[in-house]
Amino acid sequence: YGLPEHPEASFRYFVGNGLNKLIERALPEGRRSADDISMVKHLFLNYYQTHGEEQTRPYPGIRNLLSDLHQKGYLLAVASNKYHEGTTALVGHFFPEIPFSGVLGQRDGVPVKPSPVILEELWGKAGVTKEETLYVGDSGVDAATAVNAGVDFVGVLWGFRPQSELAAAGAVHFAQKAEEISAFCERER
Repeated sequence: YGLPEHPEASFRYFVGNGLNKLIERALPEGRRSADDISMVKHLFLNYYQTHGEEQTRPYPGIRNLLSDLHQKGYLLAVASNKYHEGTTALVGHFFPEIPFSGVLGQRDGVPVKPSPVILEELWGKAGVTKEETLYVGDSGVDAATAVNAGVDFVGVLWGFRPQSELAAAGAVHFAQKAEEISAFCERER
C-alpha cells in the first residue's frame, strides 16, 4: 500500500496494547482511520496466521521455568494483548507439554490490558484468588495491569521495555533471568 516501513526497534514501542493499537501506531498520522486500520488488520491476520511462528521464539530459560513451576504444582496461565487466536496458537506450538489453566488473548468485546478483566477471567478458570496470583510481564502495560488487578508483579528485564517504564507503571520487583521467577515464587509461598 506504499506505506512507510519502520526500523525493527520501533516495534518494541508499537506492541503491548493490542492489535488495533499496534496497527494505529505503525500507520502514518494521516492514515489512522478506522477503514485503514481494518484493512491493515485484515492483511496482518491473514499473513500472521500462517507465518506467526517464523520469527517468534521463547526467551532463554522460559521453557525450563514453566516446566519447573508446573512440576512444583503452580498453576500457569497466559494473559496477552496479542489477538486471541495468535496467542493460543503460539502457546500451543511452543509449550505443548505445559497444561496451562487458561490462555487468553485480545478478544472483541473484552477490554485490553491494563484492564484487569483478563486476569479476573483467568482466576475464574483456575479457581484461585488474586492473593494467590503472581503476574509476570515485560512492559508498563503489564505493570499497570497488575496494579489495577491488585496482584503481585515481577517485571522481566529481558523483554520489550526498559526497567524505567515498568517502575513508572508500578513495578517494584524485577528479574534479570527466568530462573529468578522460580526463586521469587518459592520465597512468596
